[in-house]
Amino acid sequence: MYKLLLSIIICLVLMHSKSQAATLEVCSTCRWTTVTAAIQAAKAGDRILVKKGLYQEGQITVDKPLHLIGEGFPILDGKNETEILTVMADGVIVEGFQVQNVGTDYLEDRAGIRVRKSRDFVIRNNKLYNTFFGIYLEHSKYGVVEGNELVGKAVDEMSSGNAIHVWYSKGILVTGNQVRNHRDGIYFEFVDSSKVRDNLSEDNLRYGLHFMFSNDDDYSDNIFRRNGAGVAVMFSKRVNMWDNRFEHNWGVSSYGLLLKEIYDAEIWNNIFKENSIAIFLEGATRINYHHNDFIQNGWAIKMSGGCLTNKVYDNNFIGNTFDLSVSSHVNDNTFDHNYWSEYTGYDLDRDGIGDIPFRPMKLFGYVVNQTPEAIILLRSTFVDLINFSEKVSPIFTPTNVFDNEPLMKRLVFEKIILND
Repeated sequence: MYKLLLSIIICLVLMHSKSQAATLEVCSTCRWTTVTAAIQAAKAGDRILVKKGLYQEGQITVDKPLHLIGEGFPILDGKNETEILTVMADGVIVEGFQVQNVGTDYLEDRAGIRVRKSRDFVIRNNKLYNTFFGIYLEHSKYGVVEGNELVGKAVDEMSSGNAIHVWYSKGILVTGNQVRNHRDGIYFEFVDSSKVRDNLSEDNLRYGLHFMFSNDDDYSDNIFRRNGAGVAVMFSKRVNMWDNRFEHNWGVSSYGLLLKEIYDAEIWNNIFKENSIAIFLEGATRINYHHNDFIQNGWAIKMSGGCLTNKVYDNNFIGNTFDLSVSSHVNDNTFDHNYWSEYTGYDLDRDGIGDIPFRPMKLFGYVVNQTPEAIILLRSTFVDLINFSEKVSPIFTPTNVFDNEPLMKRLVFEKIILND
C-alpha cells in the first residue's frame, strides 16, 4: 500500500510539473528573436521552439534543464568565429537543428554542440556542417547522441577535429549517426560502459572509430568504410565488437581493425572486406575471434609481438592475399576450425573437417613483411614455388601455426543486414 501511494504521489508531481512547463517560441517576429534570449527567460523544464530561419549567434549556453526543438531545421551559424551551443545542465534535450560554421581554434577545440559536466541529456536528429569538432562530450554521464548527421571539411589531421568526441565520460549511447570527412568519425578517450551502434562512419582522414583507455564498451551494427583506417582500439579492456562491417579501408598503413594493448574482448559476426589489413594486432591478449568473414583483404589477420592466448575459430577466410601473418615463433594462439578458401586437403571420412592440418602462413608473406617492395612479385611463378617449398618443409614460418580442423565448406552466419 505504501509503495502504491508513493507511486501515485510521484505521478501527480510529474503531471503537475509538466502542466506548468511553458513553450517559448523563437523567430524573427516572435517575442524572443534569439535562442539565447529565450534560454535566459525560460524556467527549468520549459520547451524552447525555434522556428525555421537563420540565427547567426554563437556561444549559446544552456544552463538549466530545457528541451530545445528546431522546427524545419533552423540554422545556428557561428560565422566561423565561435563555438555555437554549450550544454551545462542535466536533463537537456537538443533536437532538430542545423549547426554550422564553427570557428577553428587549436587551443579551445571548438565544437558545434558541447556537453560539459552534464547527465541524462539527449542530442538527437541534428545536422552539423563544417563544425571543426562536431558533438563534444566531456565529463558527462548517461547521455544519448542519436540520429545526427555530421559532415566536416577535413583536409589534414593537424587542422581538423572529430565528428563525435567523447572524453572522460560514462554510460554514453552513440547510435544511428552518419559521420564523414572529419579526422576521426567517433572518438572515445577514458569512456567506460558505453555503446556505439548503428552508425555509418566513412571518408574520415584517420579512423572511423577510435578508442583510447576505454573499458567495458560495446560496438555493434556499424559500418566503417573508406577511412584512413576503420577502427582503432588501444589500451583498453573488455571491449566487445559484433555485427559490424569494415570495408574499403585501403592505404599503406590502413586497417579494418587495429588492436593495440587490448585485453579480454570478443570479436564476432563481423564482415572484413577489401581492407589493406583486416585486423592488425599488437599486444592483444585473451581475445576470441569467431564467426567473422574475411573477404578479399590484403592480410586477413596480421599478428605482431606480444599477442597471447588469442583464439581464432569458426571464421571464413576467402580470397585474401595473405590469410595470416604471425611475427613470433613462440605463441599460444590457436587457429582451429576455420574455413580457408586456399585449403586443398581432403575429407575421406566426410565429417566436414579436412583430414590434414592447414598451414595458413606463406613464406612469401614472411618475405613481404621483411621487404615490402617484394609485393611486386606476388603473381609470379617464383612465389608459387617458394610457398610450396615452405609448405612441404617449413624453415622460416612458425612451425606451430596451423589449423588442426580446417573446414571443407564455408560457414554461413546469421547476420543483421546493414543498410549500405
